[in-house]
Amino acid sequence: MKKASQKNSTASSRPAVQLIASGDLRLSANQTCWPAQHAMETALGEALAAEGFDLVRSHPYKEDEKHGFIASQREGIEVFRSIDPDAPLIVAEAVWQYSHHVLAGLTTHRGPILTVANWSGQWPGLVGMLNLNGSLTKAGVRYSTLWSLDFTDTFFKSKLRQWLKTGKITHDLSHVQKLEKVKVPAQAAKLGAQLGEELRSQKAILGIFDEGCMGMFNAIIPDHALHACGVFKERLSQSSLFYETLQTPDDEAHAVLAWLEKKGMKFHFGKNHATELTREQVLLQCKMYVAALRIADDFGCDSIGIQYQQGLKDLLPASDLVEGTLNNSDRPPVTSRDGSHVLYKGEPLVHFNEVDECAGLDGLMTCRVHQALGQPVESTLHDVRWGEQYGDDYVWVLLISGAAPPAHFIKGWKGADGHRQPAMYFPNGGSTLRGVSKPGEIVWSRIYVENEALHMDIGRGGVVELPKAETERRWQATTPQWPIMHAVTYGVSRDQLMAKHQANHIQVAYANDGKAADNCLFTKAAFARELGIKVNVCGTRTRTKGWG
Repeated sequence: MKKASQKNSTASSRPAVQLIASGDLRLSANQTCWPAQHAMETALGEALAAEGFDLVRSHPYKEDEKHGFIASQREGIEVFRSIDPDAPLIVAEAVWQYSHHVLAGLTTHRGPILTVANWSGQWPGLVGMLNLNGSLTKAGVRYSTLWSLDFTDTFFKSKLRQWLKTGKITHDLSHVQKLEKVKVPAQAAKLGAQLGEELRSQKAILGIFDEGCMGMFNAIIPDHALHACGVFKERLSQSSLFYETLQTPDDEAHAVLAWLEKKGMKFHFGKNHATELTREQVLLQCKMYVAALRIADDFGCDSIGIQYQQGLKDLLPASDLVEGTLNNSDRPPVTSRDGSHVLYKGEPLVHFNEVDECAGLDGLMTCRVHQALGQPVESTLHDVRWGEQYGDDYVWVLLISGAAPPAHFIKGWKGADGHRQPAMYFPNGGSTLRGVSKPGEIVWSRIYVENEALHMDIGRGGVVELPKAETERRWQATTPQWPIMHAVTYGVSRDQLMAKHQANHIQVAYANDGKAADNCLFTKAAFARELGIKVNVCGTRTRTKGWG
């Protein structure tokens, strides 16, 4: 695979649309994923040509690096200096991308902006586009968004034509209702208000191990907005976590690993550090688990988030096994430094993957709501990775690199296994915490920032159990080392979720049954309202029953 096409806009009488492609920071990822990006741009160019437009790349394929992505914020700023600020512009994404690579230029671009992703699970292009969308929303940049399997379907072509003619796209958002239009049961409203008042008055701390992971501007909550909720940041350094990990005694790491294996978790060990999972990698992860709990205790944190990428990845194995274990109530005990008591005994230390502060606040709220209602307290974020129709349902592939708690899995710890993290992203390996999420009723949500204020989209859904062969097919179409959830979003179609969702991440938590899940949703929505968060209730109560 060589160069992407780069037409000279002056050589054609047809109007031109500029194209940029934001990429990863890691050269290995950009090189590996480039063929998929090239194929997408080719198909996109054909779709534009059919409408009478030329698609013109605003930056070249880099022969020396073997890819055509913008790979840094500085590079993005330089690229935008040569782009007509009034030109129509497409940001095309078939891969995970760092939003801050292009955000600076997009904030001052005056022409119509369209973010586009290919509907594929191979590389997380959909995830990257949703992150960029959430970042643009937070930054107050106007944009439209679109997605397609092959860029020939009627939906894509009609929406593209609309953008080319008007500079914007309208999507169906009929699934969204403001909380004020939904009748919240009195008991849920009362409990939610109590929880909100309690959080504001007693306050809580999010432990932030280095802010701003992987360019996710949308994952950083402005301090003033967080403070209004009674929540404050303890800004911690990952260098401290590295140091504390190395200071943890070997016997404590062996005890953690023995606990995991006794519970039934299976590790797929090999001997080659570069390509396989080794026992030494997992023992370092066990030390990091101990270190994270002790640092959280030192600072009185109610929840923590580890960035891991980029700096820590060059020093330690991945943090994902640590994160999923922290998010579980049933986990290896770790004592305080003086040995006097077990830290956070019998409960999760809520962890927000990739230090996504919006997920951190959401996870903290979820834990308190579910604890108050006697429901399962474990929650996690997942990537909105991909999905396909299966039978009567559109079934999403929700996937994350390892932070899902085993309480979500079929057979719990016995249904968990550990694979080496893909070397393309994780040079020092480390075990994932993989499993298939159990069938059941869930509440999904996302907190995001718009106009400097906090908003929450919340809805109901269900996790379905698919045949093993279908699960394996979906794993192989995405990332087979990672935990997977087969989710159905009640009353929210594929295109509606993509049009409205303001993040690459979605928060999910189980309830014991549908009625309990409804109560959790109402209580959490009332909790958010009490904190001043603007709430949208999305979709329906079940697959067919609305909220009326």
